[in-house]
Amino acid sequence: MTKERILAKYGEMALKGLNRGTFEDILMKNLRHRLKKYGSFRLTKAQSTIYIEPQTEDMDLDEILEDLEHVFGIASLCRACVCEKTMEDVIAKAVPYLEEALLRAKTFKVEAKRADKTFPLKSPEICAELGGVLQEAYPHLSVNVHQPEITVMVEIRDNNAFVHGTTIKGAGGLPVGSSGKALLLLSGGIDSPVAGYRMARRGIQISAIHYVSPPYTSDRALEKVEQICRELTPYCNNIAFFCVPFTEIQESIKTYCPEEYFTIIMRRLMMEIAQIIARRDNCLALITGESVGQVASQTMQAIACTDAVSRIPIFRPLIGLDKTEIVETARKIGTFETSTLPYEDCCTVFTPRHPKVRPMLEEVEKAQAKFDFSALVQKAAEETTLQIFRLN
Repeated sequence: MTKERILAKYGEMALKGLNRGTFEDILMKNLRHRLKKYGSFRLTKAQSTIYIEPQTEDMDLDEILEDLEHVFGIASLCRACVCEKTMEDVIAKAVPYLEEALLRAKTFKVEAKRADKTFPLKSPEICAELGGVLQEAYPHLSVNVHQPEITVMVEIRDNNAFVHGTTIKGAGGLPVGSSGKALLLLSGGIDSPVAGYRMARRGIQISAIHYVSPPYTSDRALEKVEQICRELTPYCNNIAFFCVPFTEIQESIKTYCPEEYFTIIMRRLMMEIAQIIARRDNCLALITGESVGQVASQTMQAIACTDAVSRIPIFRPLIGLDKTEIVETARKIGTFETSTLPYEDCCTVFTPRHPKVRPMLEEVEKAQAKFDFSALVQKAAEETTLQIFRLN
């Protein structure tokens, strides 16, 4: 049986300097965690590539490749045939190994990368020799160097040569966990899951916090957010999910504060609770799904009023995106259908009829000072529950 490996190549990580090894080690750890459900693998790294070698022959490598497409830090993936570093062995193995792919194609080209410069043939000579053999073996094929249906790649590396056809685009970015940990304010809407995805792509380990207001919000609304967490785990790895009881705080806002400030005061108190949970969970920042001007609480003035209570950074990766761009990403990562289920969250239950669009901080602080929320904030943080959504 032909010996195969999966080649996982990284892009941005290759540009890292003296700390590149740290990023590589985190990616290796993430890959081992991802692969353990499939069986035993040997992982090695060299030349900006992680070689994934199955230790048994009964694994579905296509299924594994599909799973690895979600791993941040990988620029591209492929199944590759392992060859000896001779042109004779490359040719002998390439013809049968590529049969299925080449029979489906009409046009092809061969590319070669010769990392080992001691190999006797130069890259154009490798391409010409293998291309001629493949065209003879599959006479229906014609060469198209500009837009081929399939590109056959030959890589001459330190210890082996590799032949492969289709290359799959990876998730890119940086390995989850390489940039620290942050707490995502996760609603039941479209935006916040996308914000979590985008920050995970920058190497941040995501925890999530959600606010519930029973009986104003239902169990179905909470189940919806829990399902979003499950849908994010293929990208974000394990997610610590904190659920905050928020009813008493919202009822107090409604009782004591001017209606036009309901939303902005609610957001400020959410940030206060989130910071307590962030300290408890060793998170260094908060993440929100806000986009400038999308709703009344997301004007620059409103955002400034929210930021005023935060003592740690707040990341807003969607701040300059429009709704179409956000929806496109939500569909791509598989959270859109769940996010659009018709269950209310606590942000929409107490929405004022005429919210203050451009609040001044002094006015907001004066409105919030009509009631001392500090005890309720501490109580909500203490009564917060935790569950872990696991990748495997």
